[in-house]
Amino acid sequence: MLSARVRAETARCGRCQQRSARVHGRYARRLRDVAVARTGLLLEVRVRRFRCDNATCPARTFVEQIEGLTSPHARLTSRLRGVLTQIGLALAGRAGSRLASVIGVAAGRDTLLRLVKALPEPPKTPITVLGVDDFAFRRGRHYGTVLIDMDSHRPVGMFDGRDGDSLAEWLRQHPRDRGDCRDRAGGYGEGARCAAPQAVQVADRFHLWQNLGQAVPARGRHHARRGAAATREEDRDPPS
Repeated sequence: MLSARVRAETARCGRCQQRSARVHGRYARRLRDVAVARTGLLLEVRVRRFRCDNATCPARTFVEQIEGLTSPHARLTSRLRGVLTQIGLALAGRAGSRLASVIGVAAGRDTLLRLVKALPEPPKTPITVLGVDDFAFRRGRHYGTVLIDMDSHRPVGMFDGRDGDSLAEWLRQHPRDRGDCRDRAGGYGEGARCAAPQAVQVADRFHLWQNLGQAVPARGRHHARRGAAATREEDRDPPS
């Protein structure tokens, strides 16, 4: 455990942003911080509660915050919160919890998911290139469609089924000017042509590579058969 205190003479109110030097009281905050050599670190910080001098401010008192270290009511430092949030984004619940325990900052799966859910929504930007692909709720039985902003690589929509009519309805509600990067399914193509005839449709990278992989071995087998036939012709005895 490490102990620390703030040496500044004044603090800024979190409501009105006005500074105050009138100390109302003191107490100790304990915050978990990032691990050192895979050992969990606990900080004990002596903080002060100030009286707000702004008569129009709804906050009568406030607790000083340390920039980059504390936030109101938090039991984790800002650094540890950032680390656990990134682990949650990368690995989600159970796997993220296992990794966190290995590096010395044990956290349950619910904590990781709560940190991810608390992230602010990313700012909305115009969608210029839309990715369209299907996915399985239950393979072989129940499918849906996911829509991706290809510039930011973020999902922007999802609907049940993988038919062109549903895609066309979504495109009418979200008009764009440039293009669609889509699955090779004919229903998606027809839906895009109906609702966004000005958009340029292109096949996504996965299906291009898949088609190439299917075509190249077939062409190789064709040349191999031709080579074997030519060899057999050469091995035949010439007519007398």
